Amino acid sequence: MDNELPHILVVDDDTRLRDLLRKYLMDNGFRVTVAADSSQARHQLGSLEFDLIVLDRMMPGEDGLSLARFLRAGNDVPILMLTAMGEVEARIDGLEAGVDDYLAKPFEPRELLLRIRMVLRRTPAADEITVVAGEITLGHCRFLTERELLVNDDGPIRLTTTEASLLRALAENAGRVLSRSDLARRCSIKGSERTIDVQVTRLRRKIEPNPKLPRYLQTVRGRGYVLRPDE
Repeated sequence: MDNELPHILVVDDDTRLRDLLRKYLMDNGFRVTVAADSSQARHQLGSLEFDLIVLDRMMPGEDGLSLARFLRAGNDVPILMLTAMGEVEARIDGLEAGVDDYLAKPFEPRELLLRIRMVLRRTPAADEITVVAGEITLGHCRFLTERELLVNDDGPIRLTTTEASLLRALAENAGRVLSRSDLARRCSIKGSERTIDVQVTRLRRKIEPNPKLPRYLQTVRGRGYVLRPDE
C-alpha cells in the first residue's frame, strides 16, 4: 500500500455500503480504513492520521453529529457527512458542528469521489503555495482567489468547499454588498438565509482578528454582507 496516497476513514454502520465505499475509493487512488460506529472511529483516530473522514450521521450509539463536534474540539481533519436527512435544519446542524460538506443518501459514488477531491484541494501543503494574480489581503491572511486558497504566515488555512466559494464570491465583489439570496445563488448553497449566516460566522473565525467585531467581512443591516480587504 502506498503511504503517499490520501488516507480516508469511512465511518458507517451499513456493512454493505461501508465495504462498497472501501473498494471504490481504493480503486480510485485512496488508502481507506473503515469503522462501523463512532467507538471504532475514535479508536482508529487515536492511532492513525487521516486526510479526510466520510462520516454517516445516523448510527447506533454516538451519532455522526456528536462525533463531528468532538473532532472539531481538537482536530482539523476534513469531514464529509453522509445523511438520509435532507432537511435544511439537519444541514445547518452539521455546518455548525464543523462538517465540511454534506451528501444525501442515496448518492452516486462518482459524486462522492468528486466532493472528496474538492475538499482535499482545499488543504494543500505549505510548500505548494505560490502567489498568483487575484490575491487579496485580509490582515495577516491572504486569499488567492483563483485557487480559492486562504493562507497566513503559518501556511494554509483549511476552508470547506462552501466557505471557499463564499469567500471567492465576496472577494470578486470586494466593496460591494451581496445579499444572502445572491450569495446562495452564486455559491449554489441550498437552504435558508440562516445557512449563509452560519457560513459567514465560520469564515469570520478564520479571517478576523476578533470575529465578534468583524473588520473585513461586514454585515450591512437589511442588505447582506460585504468584504472590505486591505488596500
